Amino acid sequence: MIKKCLIGLVLAATVGVASAEAQTPIKIGVLNDQGGIYADLAGPGSVVAARMAVEDAGGKVLGRPIEVLVADHQGKPDVGANIARRWYDLDGVTAIVDVPVSSIALAVQQVAREKNGIALFSSASTSDIIGKACTPTSFQWTFNTASAARSTAQAVLKEGGKSWFFIAADYAFGRAMVRDATAVIGENGGRVVGTTWHPLGTTDFGSFLLQAQGSGAQVVSFVSGGSDFINAVKQSAEFGLAAGGQKIVSLQTFISDVHGIGLATAQNLLLTAAFYWDLDDATRAWSNRFAARMGGRMPTMAQAGVYSAVRHYIKGIAKAGTVDSVAVAAAMREIPVDDMMTHGAKIRDDGWVMRDLYLFRVKTPAESKRPWDYYELLAKIPADEAAPPRSPDCK
Repeated sequence: MIKKCLIGLVLAATVGVASAEAQTPIKIGVLNDQGGIYADLAGPGSVVAARMAVEDAGGKVLGRPIEVLVADHQGKPDVGANIARRWYDLDGVTAIVDVPVSSIALAVQQVAREKNGIALFSSASTSDIIGKACTPTSFQWTFNTASAARSTAQAVLKEGGKSWFFIAADYAFGRAMVRDATAVIGENGGRVVGTTWHPLGTTDFGSFLLQAQGSGAQVVSFVSGGSDFINAVKQSAEFGLAAGGQKIVSLQTFISDVHGIGLATAQNLLLTAAFYWDLDDATRAWSNRFAARMGGRMPTMAQAGVYSAVRHYIKGIAKAGTVDSVAVAAAMREIPVDDMMTHGAKIRDDGWVMRDLYLFRVKTPAESKRPWDYYELLAKIPADEAAPPRSPDCK
């Protein structure tokens, strides 16, 4: 009788533990800029995208509810790293997603390494994420400096733009992009005649634009993001760079930037993107759902990438049968990434998603027929051509 009672108690305890675990949410943290210069390209829209991914997964995985947490890194690497540490250590977050600003992403990636956590970078673009800083549980989901440099720079070089001048943001993203683009330009017979570095959040680009104008370069390339990029392009029109015959090129452009600049100024800008809302039926259907929650704003490629990353992470948990980061990361690499923006893509061992990229031209005001009708597709760049080279620094 005593033995039967003990067995009953053990079974009851086991059922109780299992029941408690089933009610414990799996937490995914969206870490980005909620109100600063990167809020439009990521910000609240990335949170909406993450929650859409959770909803489309049924709101649960392994019988456990999925919860999305949100935090603002305030544009500071130490703040971002401290949030990541608290989330992994104390709040039960198993994956952090988005993380615009490359210097902050690298700080978060180091915390993810220490805490053995999943990191899914959709907005951070430095190629060091899959290079010297890579980890088995971190992924660069949407784009990076090397892939953007290869696709956009090669297209401009083919059109005869051989001499280049960079106006670049003076932090990890800008440094990596200029480094990667300079290599591509040199390999294809071009040359960089000068580079000037601007601080994050500057509002006056006058001195930088005068240097670019005076350089005589055929191509002036802006390597900035968010409102920095918008201000630089607007002021370049005031200084007459394009009117003077210099080609204006961006190596990283979001549709939110084009929206902020306006077609009258941004027209004919060449850019590469991993996603455009009006690319096909699947992108239109998803983007219209997103826009309905965002007051009519269409998603950027970074926001679409957050959806894709979160959706695939949930699939990885389901396949692994656990939230253990190493097991989930391995499962994610086994499953092809397949969603509205990604079609059967494999994930390399360094964490790069082997996705197609697209070369676009920004339409003129006369060519645009409806709101957010901004891009003309020039070419699809297959994943093998678009992919950044595998870095020997990733061990």
